[in-house]
Amino acid sequence: MNIGFIGLGIMGSPMAANLVRADHTVVGYDVSAERLAALAAIGGKTASSIAETVAGADVVITMLPDSPQVEEVAFAGDGLLAHAKPGLLYIDTSTIRPETSRKVAQAAAARDVHALDAPVSGGERGAVDGTLSIMVGGRAEDFEAARQVLSHVGTTIVHVGPYGAGQTVKAANQLVVGGIYGLVAEAIVLLEASGVDPGPGLDVLAGGLAGSRILELKRHSMIKREFTPGFRIDLHHKDMGIATAAAREAGVSLPLTGMVAQLIAAARAQGHGGLDHSALLKVIERINS
Repeated sequence: MNIGFIGLGIMGSPMAANLVRADHTVVGYDVSAERLAALAAIGGKTASSIAETVAGADVVITMLPDSPQVEEVAFAGDGLLAHAKPGLLYIDTSTIRPETSRKVAQAAAARDVHALDAPVSGGERGAVDGTLSIMVGGRAEDFEAARQVLSHVGTTIVHVGPYGAGQTVKAANQLVVGGIYGLVAEAIVLLEASGVDPGPGLDVLAGGLAGSRILELKRHSMIKREFTPGFRIDLHHKDMGIATAAAREAGVSLPLTGMVAQLIAAARAQGHGGLDHSALLKVIERINS
């Protein structure tokens, strides 16, 4: 397929690379010349505008930081919807507000563009390995049309409901991920304060009922205090805002989510916004210092 890819950051670059390796023709666009050069170096093509990216594309994928960027790309006078050909499949893999996804999908439908909200989970490692979990909102027939493309970037690909449902499921994902990071951080602080080596301690936890993907991938780097970003605190802060807003819209109380959101906000306020979200450990340590 001819695929346009807009947004070549920590997640977008490896996703686009996997599509190139799957022998799709990938035309990438990003504000960073360095990222464009990296795509070209592995056999992708590059564009100098959104219009050039969309021209001739069967599928356009976006991976952008937040709702304002998605709206700008979709609705600008020289943006995606202005240049999309009828029948284009538009897959937004960004994590944004559900209402933004619904707004984009409705505008796309008016132009005979088939939109899906398809946020992903798995972090940079999952993007590199092509093992992301992808939660997709939109029409079932559009989901089926997108499945082949998505299979090159993810392994768990589930249609979860209508427009915006993918973003709601991603909000649930992020509140769980944030909560687990906070509890792993507390476990490390407890073990170390008690004179117990957290290495073998977390090894045992990872093999029991407390086991999780986070413990599997992050326990060693957290113990070493290595917080190279795979997913930044700044972005998780944004995602927790989406989760708490979704709770208000649904009329439900999520008290643990509120607490985790405050811990992540504290990490950001303490200057850790550019670090990996496992840096919640630094907040728990500061509380106990």
